[in-house]
Amino acid sequence: MHIPWPYLLSLIIVSIVLLFVFYNKVENLYVFYPQTELEMTPEDLHLNYRNVYFHSKDGERLHGWFFSSDNDAPVILYCHGNACNISNLLEYTGLLMKKDLQVLLFDYRGYGKSTGSPSENGIYMDTQAAYDYLVNKEKIPSDKIVLAGHSIGAAAAIDTATKNHVRSIIIESAFTSTKDMSKKIFPMNLISFLLPANYNNLEKIAKISVPKLFIHGQEDEIVPFEMGKKLFAISMEPKYFYPIKGAGHNDTFVIGGERYFRIIADFAYNSRLDDSSP
Repeated sequence: MHIPWPYLLSLIIVSIVLLFVFYNKVENLYVFYPQTELEMTPEDLHLNYRNVYFHSKDGERLHGWFFSSDNDAPVILYCHGNACNISNLLEYTGLLMKKDLQVLLFDYRGYGKSTGSPSENGIYMDTQAAYDYLVNKEKIPSDKIVLAGHSIGAAAAIDTATKNHVRSIIIESAFTSTKDMSKKIFPMNLISFLLPANYNNLEKIAKISVPKLFIHGQEDEIVPFEMGKKLFAISMEPKYFYPIKGAGHNDTFVIGGERYFRIIADFAYNSRLDDSSP
């Protein structure tokens, strides 16, 4: 059936307008997979912790677990990925604690016991609220806070590091932007050239002057290894890159083993890395 050109042009224009009006909602469907059920608690692993609650700037009630110690250890403010919650990070946290690190785990809005629904600006506000909680409630000096983020959590950590003073930042399995990621996901790849560069880590990372540790699995099946290298290349010194041979997107600490946690601890304490590969 022949469609007159004026009608086809109108259809194209309307489709493009609708895309830009509703794109953020569509993107959220691709980006976030909120897990609300806590599969275990720190008691299950005999970890010493406190239940904590704090509020985002727009009023969401956020839940977290603070694993503190009596010493003057750095605090890892950890921003998790898009398809888990803090209960999935307890084994990981326990291994960080064995390296004499303090840890704050928190759930973004819509995850675990936190209220609301996740969005780009939402997780930025939530991470800022977690940072403010450490500084204002726990009285942790900002130069003791090490921001750390995995995947989408790296975007939250990077954004927070551009707005606050921190000791350093650990960026793991990070992408350059969702625009770049959309080029690899059907059907978003068909319209990727029209999409905005949301979660623009590539633009923001260049603004961060504190020491940076980049971690990326060389066999990452979700976020290409080359994206991690690109972020590293554009960032300013001091910076360190830790590639993990044979690791994918979610098993970096498993494949990395003891060396992975030793590198994180050395970096958290010393803000530098002797055992690194550029």
